[in-house]
Amino acid sequence: MPARGSRRVASPRVVSIEDLRPMARRRVPKGVFDYLDGGAEGEVTLRENCRAFEDVTFRPRHAVAIPHCDLRTRVLGLDLSLPFLLAPVGYSRLMHPGGEVVAARAAGAAGTAYILSTISGHTLEDVKAGSSGPVCYQLYLMGGRGAAEGVIERARVAGYSALVVTIDTPVSGFRERDYRNGMKELISGALLEKIPFLSEVLTHPAWLIRFLRDGGLSALPNVVIPGQGPMPLVDINAALATSAVTWADLRWIRDLWPGPIVVKGVLTGDDARRAIDEGVAAISVSNHGGRQLDGVPAALRALPEVVAAVNGQVEVLMDGGIRRGTDIVKAICLGARAVLCGRAYAYGLAAAGEAGVARAIEILRSDLERTLRLLGCASIVALDDSYVNVSPSWLSQSEGGTAVHRIRSPGIMTSVTVDPRGPKGT
Repeated sequence: MPARGSRRVASPRVVSIEDLRPMARRRVPKGVFDYLDGGAEGEVTLRENCRAFEDVTFRPRHAVAIPHCDLRTRVLGLDLSLPFLLAPVGYSRLMHPGGEVVAARAAGAAGTAYILSTISGHTLEDVKAGSSGPVCYQLYLMGGRGAAEGVIERARVAGYSALVVTIDTPVSGFRERDYRNGMKELISGALLEKIPFLSEVLTHPAWLIRFLRDGGLSALPNVVIPGQGPMPLVDINAALATSAVTWADLRWIRDLWPGPIVVKGVLTGDDARRAIDEGVAAISVSNHGGRQLDGVPAALRALPEVVAAVNGQVEVLMDGGIRRGTDIVKAICLGARAVLCGRAYAYGLAAAGEAGVARAIEILRSDLERTLRLLGCASIVALDDSYVNVSPSWLSQSEGGTAVHRIRSPGIMTSVTVDPRGPKGT
């Protein structure tokens, strides 16, 4: 890990994930940063993903001595040192030439898993080889079933641990920042179409030099269309419009993939139960980081309904709005086995490459240990809903679920208990 990059993101310059965000903004062109930072339409859900954590407060046990905090958990049969995985982030190679390879390496060094996006700039074989930890593959059906069959087999041969199937992208959300910044034109347009948007790129010469040395825009090495080769790095809107995932596709994928399947993008109990019927091993409660349908609930708000519907049959993960270790703890208290972090590490990647990703992971790890000690809880797997309060306006909307609400302070705070809870790792 480059010493210069490590110094750039060291304390006291960087002490929280939020400190990495302005560094990322300065180091990459506006179009790249806004792709990472932005959401759909008015970005209501994007903001709510983070704000919702404010509605959950802690109920600590004081005068408790904890000589050691155990942050380990077990997810999809994998023993992880941390209760968070690095989520799939598309176009990572635009944020830093090392992209997915260095992010996976940082995850492995920290003892956790990395999930590789279909829209990635490095081959899945190179990403797997670069990490000492488990790596999962996130699947879009871009390029059709023939391309998907090929990449599923490559992932199996390379030793990927699980397949993560995203189901909330029948089309791409309307991400207004991307349109204003000309992302479509910059990625797939003709030269004349690019000209109005080039000025911002030219104001970041260091990024531009790295980008050109890395070969510029390349094809998608993990979307190989039979008889044609790798799919060009096209406008994501057009690509997703022809690759919607249906429940029937899940049955087909199940026949091809021998390992665990995670369905990512569930927000309701109905979809959770349908996913279980299709034989998935885990569900990730997710609104795609606020990047798809604006106006849906924050992922944290949807979590109790899904946990109740799952009824302990499969593991429940959650992603969306994670910026602090306290966020991770709150999600686990409300029933998540672990969480997926996307923007939190991607800011670090854009700011300082592998050193930035490693720093983001270390910030969250340190946050987690401090939070557990302050809660009076010795381990991640010992967390439950008794450690949190939720405001009375934040009642579960589970239909057909078994959410139970215990009033602790009438009219002020409500403790939410979901019974039965999802399975806990040991």
